[in-house]
Amino acid sequence: MRKTQITIDVELDENHIPEKMTWNAQDGGVEKEETKAVMISVWDEKASEALRIDLWTKEMPVDQMKMFMHQILVSMGSTYQRATGEDDVAAWIEEIAEEFAIKSAIKM
Repeated sequence: MRKTQITIDVELDENHIPEKMTWNAQDGGVEKEETKAVMISVWDEKASEALRIDLWTKEMPVDQMKMFMHQILVSMGSTYQRATGEDDVAAWIEEIAEEFAIKSAIKM
């Protein structure tokens, strides 16, 4: 069995707020790539629940956070479709993403 790693390094200030984050992905050729936000979800099968880590630096601009969230919502629709084959629910998730874009003033 082959293994690979994806890592995230987080530098914190004295109040434990992320100041700088970098990520690495061995197979993707990514090394010490700086990022301002990270969202990770993992499935806990025993508890039947999603566990999450949501981090962003204090330098993350609000307008970029809105775009980040919108793109996550869009990708959730396509991931859901690939995982379940349920086109109608995937389309509904994409509609929610579009509504979010309008309400958050990303799109007019």
